[in-house]
Amino acid sequence: MTSHRPSSAPITADGTTVPEPAPAEAPAIRRKVAAATAIGNFVEWFDSGAYAVMSATLASLFFPQYDTTAALLATWAIFAGGFVARPLGAVFFGRYGDRIGRNRMLALSVLCMSGSTLLIGLLPSYSVIGITAPVLLFLLRAVQGFSTGGEYTGASAFIMEYAPEGRRARFASVVAITVGLASVAGSLTGLLITTSLDEASLRSWGWRIPFLLAGPLGLIGLYLRSRIEDTPVFRSMERREAVRHAPIRDAWRVCRRQVLTLFGYSITNAVGYYLMSSYLIAYMSEEVGYSKSQAMLTGCVAMLAYSAACPLMAAASDRYGRRPMLFTACAGFAVITLPAFWLIGTSLAGALVGTAVLAVLVAVIGTSNVPAMVEMFPGQLRASGSALGYTAAYVLFGGTAPFVATGLVTLTGTPLAPGFYLMGLAVVSSLVVHFSFRETAHLPLARTTVLES
Repeated sequence: MTSHRPSSAPITADGTTVPEPAPAEAPAIRRKVAAATAIGNFVEWFDSGAYAVMSATLASLFFPQYDTTAALLATWAIFAGGFVARPLGAVFFGRYGDRIGRNRMLALSVLCMSGSTLLIGLLPSYSVIGITAPVLLFLLRAVQGFSTGGEYTGASAFIMEYAPEGRRARFASVVAITVGLASVAGSLTGLLITTSLDEASLRSWGWRIPFLLAGPLGLIGLYLRSRIEDTPVFRSMERREAVRHAPIRDAWRVCRRQVLTLFGYSITNAVGYYLMSSYLIAYMSEEVGYSKSQAMLTGCVAMLAYSAACPLMAAASDRYGRRPMLFTACAGFAVITLPAFWLIGTSLAGALVGTAVLAVLVAVIGTSNVPAMVEMFPGQLRASGSALGYTAAYVLFGGTAPFVATGLVTLTGTPLAPGFYLMGLAVVSSLVVHFSFRETAHLPLARTTVLES
């Protein structure tokens, strides 16, 4: 494999390269950074897990019940609609993070996320206010999407810029692990609620509980993030006056290849994650015939497998590099997805194995994607560039994955249709990684130069 060093052509005003800052002063600081990063991610993905678990209940509460399939599709459409606001959030928070600082950006994003999630839990249903109910649900999902546009990539940049050399992926794996644990927590909360309450209690107040929990979680996240100093990389750029005034424009102008490469392989990361974490619960109960409890149990096992695999896959990424791990994951999805979907339809044991296999593949790609999307961009354009490529993939493919999967099953009549969809995208992503991705694990995070083409 050829080593690609950063270009010598700087993009700073004075033609200098910012030196690599010293590592964080003490392990205690890194623990605080990890906690502050994790809590915001937890709020974001807890909501996604709760929405997935409650999708059938939300469909019955926020839409007229002339057609249950149409109501479920509409519920997933609103879920996807929340992604429409992500580009705006990516532009806003990416620019904010590159100009004002990573920590202040993350404090604002967790406040937006937790507040909008809390308000979802307070919404009246369709039977009370009619069409206004799904409209408000959509608007609050849009606010969530706006904050998410900068949350994941901003959190990744924040924690990576504090990471020790040679262990970046392992340190940053807290971002991916938090995603899994939050989804498990959301699913278990939904499972506990749906199994312990009767249908009337579930519909009247029980469904609100997972969303109301976002309030106190968000306050904790805001407190932790407000007490952390900004990253060594950003402070170094401020001292050198290397902060850009128009980072979004500059990121697209000088890092276009990196933005498009990130988009090209992140589409598989996005669809793989949302099929595994959000769609498969409804898929197993609505299409395959498992009970809701069995579907939720399978979803929890899959996310636990994902969480357990993340530190192992991150260690492999630090050892072997981002490129081999990304290619292995994309090729794995291209080959294994269809057998995994077939297993899901055979028995509960087969479903546990099939979803766990998909979960491990998501862990492989996710734990290398976090460091790669931070490393491939120069420091002063990092939050903006990574937000553009990553968010575009999740808007166009991740948020629409449950909707497209449900529609494909209805259109084709085969429950394997979502597997074919993910396999096709994985082939595209494999080609992108093979021909366009340049190894980034060796690159200094404080550089202000752009990767060679």
